[in-house]
Amino acid sequence: MTSLTWKINRLKLMGAPELVWRVQQLLQKKASTLGVGLARRVAAPSARFGAAFLPPDGGGADAPSLLAAADAILAGRWNVFALRGVELGFPPAWNRDPKTGTVAPMALGKTIDYRSEAVVGDIKYLWEPSRHLELVTLAQAWRLSGQQRYADGARALLQSWLDQCPYPNGVHWTSSLELAVRLLNWAFAWQLLGGAESALFAGAAGQRFQRQWLDSIYQHCHFIQGYFSRHSSANNHVFGEYMGLFVASLTWPCWPESARWQALARRGLELEAVKQNTADGVNREQAVYYQHEVMDMMLLCQLVGQANGAGFSAAYLGRLEKLAEFIAALLDAGGQVPMTGDADDAQMVRLAHQPQWSPYRSLLASCALLFQRPDFKAKAGAWDDKNAWLFGAAGRQRWDGLGEAGAEQPVMAFPEGGYYLLGRHFGSADEVRLVADCAPLGYLSIAAHGHADALAFTLSLGGEEFLIDPGTYAYHTQKSWRDYFRSTAAHNTVCVDHRDQSEIGGNFMWLRKANARLLAHQPSGPVQRFEGEHDGYQCLADPVTHRRLVEFDSKRNTVVVKDILQCRDAHHVALHWQLAEGCRTEISDGLVRVLGRRSELQLRCAFGAGAELLRGSETPIGGWISRKFDEKAAIDTLRWQGTVHGTTEIVTELRLLVNTTPDAARVGN
Repeated sequence: MTSLTWKINRLKLMGAPELVWRVQQLLQKKASTLGVGLARRVAAPSARFGAAFLPPDGGGADAPSLLAAADAILAGRWNVFALRGVELGFPPAWNRDPKTGTVAPMALGKTIDYRSEAVVGDIKYLWEPSRHLELVTLAQAWRLSGQQRYADGARALLQSWLDQCPYPNGVHWTSSLELAVRLLNWAFAWQLLGGAESALFAGAAGQRFQRQWLDSIYQHCHFIQGYFSRHSSANNHVFGEYMGLFVASLTWPCWPESARWQALARRGLELEAVKQNTADGVNREQAVYYQHEVMDMMLLCQLVGQANGAGFSAAYLGRLEKLAEFIAALLDAGGQVPMTGDADDAQMVRLAHQPQWSPYRSLLASCALLFQRPDFKAKAGAWDDKNAWLFGAAGRQRWDGLGEAGAEQPVMAFPEGGYYLLGRHFGSADEVRLVADCAPLGYLSIAAHGHADALAFTLSLGGEEFLIDPGTYAYHTQKSWRDYFRSTAAHNTVCVDHRDQSEIGGNFMWLRKANARLLAHQPSGPVQRFEGEHDGYQCLADPVTHRRLVEFDSKRNTVVVKDILQCRDAHHVALHWQLAEGCRTEISDGLVRVLGRRSELQLRCAFGAGAELLRGSETPIGGWISRKFDEKAAIDTLRWQGTVHGTTEIVTELRLLVNTTPDAARVGN
């Protein structure tokens, strides 16, 4: 997609107020090239600092993992998305993309086209290290071990960044969200290293280092308040920008502007917490990982605010509790959450270094403490290192004092958010958990992080995934893969005439959008039912409505899926089922057996010429999963395809054999 095409598509999704605002932003950027509006000179800060928001006795139990991570950083070995243990040196070259080797220009940040791979390489790989999660790791290691080399390493790392990334030049002065996340990590590192009284600030050299750091903090805050994400871009980005400004203005209230920044950010957080999250607990971006990110922002702002006498309202906290209820409903007995919508693997701050650490379970543990919810504790499963650092020994005592939750009873319907559950024996070895998507495509006019997945559903048996959402894989680069992973064909739903339900307009932009509508949801009784429809194919010359009925018979342990295509003429139809990577597929005489480690799923469908199997295919792209950003693996994707002539019903029967004894051929599969 050319730059001109992208700009035209982007303009289509803007209203008049946004166009006016964009022009104002453009003029502001032009003025900054002349030095107008910049904060090159920073007034001397006052000696006033915020209250500590981390408990003095906080610390992770998994000290070996933390210290190993810190030692790797000091040795110059970094983990950046798909690059594991890559030799970047210590300190690294902050303006060099570790993936492609491209060195980004040191022009005024706001003039750099960070979307251009030719200019900056893969911008995600450039930005991620400069969020400074590793700075926090070194500060944690010093706090835990008392070894001076970790504190010295933290100072060297930060000093190198300040020297290599001078305000306002380079790619690290382009996105307000990146600055905001960096401020959050700086606040945690500041606290862990001892705050204003840190030994790192002793002597004349230490005072110069502190002043240089504080000057950059001011410049970060000044930049953010001048370049908030607004209008159609006001999604998790603006929430994160308010987060960074709020935490910074409380941690370092050192300038006359600090009080104004704090009030602005606090009002913004209160407003966006309600705007961006439905009353029943679903983040409107329709991306579960971004829901986790927003929840983490809300949690961290509450903890920092509360420590400084600036906690949030009941409405704000109520939204956070509802968001946790949705995550609890999605989390199956094995700890998996459907990978609905986009995911970029971001953590706001990395405090846990335990193997197999789960961000979702960790958030539920935090919310168990905040809201005194034994059911959240049960879903979290265990106390983790992140919460140990956030809440300390007193938090652990409160955790231990939470009562028993009893049998799991998840919320089954999220009508405003658009998700519906069917299933039985939740939380047990015999669990069946089906999550149906009848949600809007995404948030605001661009729906940036949504996928074309209307009426898709995921299915896990006994905590083992079978029908999955395949994830995200790519963002700014590899367009064909970016488009595939958010396409209709990559989800457990019906594709008509080889088209997506919604029309892609750019890497983070949708033009025409499918509208899904609930027709029925009955989550109780021997036969549970979900029914919905969407209008994504009404744009065809012969309009098609896709209606889907899903019936779960809890006595027979079967699911019957009826896909009704309402139309008048002939259309090509493809029905896809994406299978988890732990599954092995056998096809014989019209029966498809999907063999898991403990359970089995059997499918029958009479449509077309029978089941086809795609696995790791690149022509066409199909049979892939991405558990982590920029990493993909082959999976089995089942496809039934054929031509319908007028209104047609396609029936798929699924038999669920939950937690059956595995035979020798399946052990260890």
